Parts: sequence; structure tokens; C-alpha cells
Amino acid sequence: MLEHFWWGSVFLMAVPVLIPLLVLGPLLVPESKDPQPGPVDPVSIALSLGAMIPLVYGIKTLAESGSALAGALPILAGLLVGWAFVRRQLRREVPLLDVRLFTNPVFSGSVAANLLSVFSLIGFIFFVSQHLQLVSGRTPMQAGLFLVPGLVVTVIAGLTVVRVVRHVRPAYVVAGGLSLNAIGYTVVLISGSAGSDLGLLIAFAILGAGVGAAETISNDLILASVPPAKAGAASAVSETAYELGAVLGTAVLGSILTAVYRSNVVVPDQLPADDARAAGETLGGATEVARGLPEGVARRLLDSAQHAFDSGVIFTSAIGIVLMTLAAAIALRALRTAK
Repeated sequence: MLEHFWWGSVFLMAVPVLIPLLVLGPLLVPESKDPQPGPVDPVSIALSLGAMIPLVYGIKTLAESGSALAGALPILAGLLVGWAFVRRQLRREVPLLDVRLFTNPVFSGSVAANLLSVFSLIGFIFFVSQHLQLVSGRTPMQAGLFLVPGLVVTVIAGLTVVRVVRHVRPAYVVAGGLSLNAIGYTVVLISGSAGSDLGLLIAFAILGAGVGAAETISNDLILASVPPAKAGAASAVSETAYELGAVLGTAVLGSILTAVYRSNVVVPDQLPADDARAAGETLGGATEVARGLPEGVARRLLDSAQHAFDSGVIFTSAIGIVLMTLAAAIALRALRTAK
């Protein structure tokens, strides 16, 4: 669909699944709800949005403008609003998000493992999808098929680790999964300068195994570490951590990759201002601009853009290794009492 239609058409793939669900769900799925639900808290909802939006905006602004002040101010504002959100939840009898659950180290450690696993996965997919299409020259369909083995490994790891955890403590399993994420990024770091597609395939399979293991067990620990009455709140926190990890994986690692690209790409002087700006911002922009240039100029631009992009991938991978190694250490300590 990406090869032949507008990019937004990919969301239509969900329609054939959702229509039967909407029809059959009310008929087949038993009703389950809180008999005494708390009131809707619009202020808490606004505070949660007020914390996340400026935080992500600040990270992206920091990468785009290079100005520490322009990026730091929204980030600081987001942190302050986040602090206000937490304070409000602690004061309310029925909070929107029960932040007291985080006083349990097993719960908080599992949430952190959940978030960072998704962070590493989405950050990886952000650059590997671009490399396969804009550097290696694969079509969107070929790039998607290239990633299928890694996704299969993720599913297999998630199913296998359920048996493994019967004999190995959860802390070791989760830390091992996060360590596999670090190893996956290490493979990218080693093979990145050569732009090896085989290296990316192996790295994604290793990372998929790590994510499958860490995600499966951390989700289980999140629910098992709280009283049954708090299972709904814990499940909501788990889902929030997943979504937050996806957002931050793109915002943080994507912004770092973009910043490194912009600092390394060399744009030919003869380009018009709009084309020079587009080519200097992203690899996709450089690829699009190169299509309308003479062959020699286009080749120089593409070589520089692809080299700058791969430099960003290497830099981002180094950060991924450090983050995943720290995450594994945190999981070992926080989950040491989990059984």
C-alpha cells in the first residue's frame, strides 16, 4: 500500500479486523466494569497532556534547532506540569493514575523494563526502515519483508520465555532480555559503518528476542505485583508505559539521529534554498531532491546524505547500548525479590 497509495492508507488495514470486532464484541465478550467507578477528572487529563506534549516537543526542538534554550524550556515546562500531575494524583481519593503503585520496586522496575524495551524496539525500527529503503534502495514491501524474521523471533521468544521463567528468576530473564537489546545495538554499531543489511537483519532478530522476553515477563510482573483490586490500574500503567516508550523511542533516538545527520551532511552550494533546506534536514528530503539534479551532483548529495545518516545510526546505537545496559542493571536490582 505504501508503494502505490498515500502513506495514511496503511491504517485501512485495520478496518477488516475492527468491523467484525465492533459487531461481535458486544455479543461475545462478557461485560466487565468497576461497580463503583471514580469520577472523570478533566484536570488530571489536561495535566497529563500538558506534561507529555511540551516534553516531546522540547526533545524534537532541541534536535531541529540545536538551541539548548529553545529545547530546554518546553522540557522544563513538561516536567513541572508532570510534577503537578503527580501531586494531584496523591491528593485524590480516586486518582486517574495511582502513582502509589510505584512505591513497589517490582512494579516500578517492571514498568521501566516495559517502557525501555519498547523504546529500544521503536528507536531501532525508526532508522532501520529508512536505511533499507533510502540507503539500500529496497521498496517498502521488500523492507517490510526483510523485518519479518525479527518479528517472528519476537513472538517465539515471548512464548518460550514463559517456560524458561519457571526455572529462572524473573529478574534474570528480564535483565537478559534487555541485555539482548544492548547486543542488538552492538551489532548495528559494528556493522553500521559498512551499511550491512545482513548485520541489520541479525541485529533485529537479537533485539526481537530481547524485547519478546523482557516485555512478556515485565507485563506479567506488573499485574502480579499489585493486589487484585489494583489490577485494572496496573494494566493501565502497563499500557501507558508501552505507548510512552514508543513515543520516546521515536522522539529521543529519532531526534538524535536527525541532529547527527544535519551536522554531517554536505549540501552542494548550487542548490536552491528550498532544496538545500530539505536535503539538509533528512535523508528522505535529500533523496527526493536528488531525483531532480544532474547525475554527478545527485550522486555527491546522496553519498554525503547516506554517510551522514549512517553516522547518526552509529551514534544512536552507542546510546542504545548504554541505555539498555543500564536498564538491565536496574531490572536486576529492582526485580530481585520477584518470584
